[in-house]
Amino acid sequence: MAKSKRASERGRGRPKTTGKGELIGVRILPPLLKKLDAWINGQVPRPSRPEAIRGFIKRGLAGPWRDRSAGKRKAEKASELAARAAEQLVDQSLPPEEQQRRKRALIKGPKEFRDIREDLPKPKR
Repeated sequence: MAKSKRASERGRGRPKTTGKGELIGVRILPPLLKKLDAWINGQVPRPSRPEAIRGFIKRGLAGPWRDRSAGKRKAEKASELAARAAEQLVDQSLPPEEQQRRKRALIKGPKEFRDIREDLPKPKR
């Protein structure tokens, strides 16, 4: 019969699986935790919670980063260009209040289009 290894030869504790790294404690609220567990249960092989979270972080950081302020600047510039174009289309002989009303109507678009636009899902950010 072979001799069993002594406890001092085996080492103590569980084996390291991810190597050295910094421990980050995160509280995850029950609704998000349920979604995480549901995603994990649909995977083959099933990752542990920490493995799943590390995977999500890797995928999230691998994607393209967008500068949110650039989107706001583009929207402001588009609005400014639309206002300039609308000014050229509005009849200059009308009183200023009517010019402003027509300019707003041109920029907002026809009511039918506004209704459709309101029904569309908002883009995710």
